[in-house]
Amino acid sequence: MPALRSAEDLLTTELKQIHSAERQLSRALPRLAKQVDSDRLREMLDRRREQGAGLIERIEEALEEMQTTKARQKNIIAEALIEDVNEHLDDIEEDAMIDAFVLAAVQKTEHYCIAAWGTAAALARLLDEDEIVRTMEQALNEGKRLDEEMTKLAEEEINPRMLDEEEGEEDEEAPSDNRRKESVGAGQNGNGRRKNQAGGGRK
Repeated sequence: MPALRSAEDLLTTELKQIHSAERQLSRALPRLAKQVDSDRLREMLDRRREQGAGLIERIEEALEEMQTTKARQKNIIAEALIEDVNEHLDDIEEDAMIDAFVLAAVQKTEHYCIAAWGTAAALARLLDEDEIVRTMEQALNEGKRLDEEMTKLAEEEINPRMLDEEEGEEDEEAPSDNRRKESVGAGQNGNGRRKNQAGGGRK
C-alpha cells in the first residue's frame, strides 16, 4: 500500500478497497445464487451483483478523474469473508441450512460494505467531491434497503424453514422411541395412543 499523506490519498485508498470488494463479490455472488433454494434470496443476490457492477464502473470513473494510480489493492477483508463462506458451504447438506448460512454471510459482507461506503462518502464530502458523494450515498441507500429486506426474509422465511427441517430430522431419527411411548401409554390408559397421536404434531 502506498504511503498516505493526505485526505485525498485516504479517499482513493478507500475507493480502491471498495472496488476490490465489489470485484470479488461479483465473482462470488453468482456461485452462491446457484447454491440457494429460496427464489427470493436468489433474486436478492442477483440484484446485489447488478448493483455492484454499476458501482464498479462509477468508482473507476471517479479514480480516473482523480488521476490516481491504477494499481489494484486487494481487499483482504472481503477476501476473508468470501473464503469463510466457501470453506463452510461444502460441509452443509440441507437446503434450508444452506440458505440460512448464505444469507447470513452475505449480510455480514453487506454490513462491511455499508461501513466502507459511509467512510468514503464522508471523506468525499470533506474534499467537495460531489460526484463521489452521490455515488457512495446511492450505494448506501441501496445497501441499507437490501439489508432490511434480508433481515425480513431471514425472520419470515429462511430461519423458520431451517428450524422446521431440523425438527423434522429429529422426528425421523427416533421412531422406535415414539412407538415405545405409545405402547406404554396404551397400557396405562385405553386412550393413550390417541393422546400421543394428537400431541405428536409440531406446534
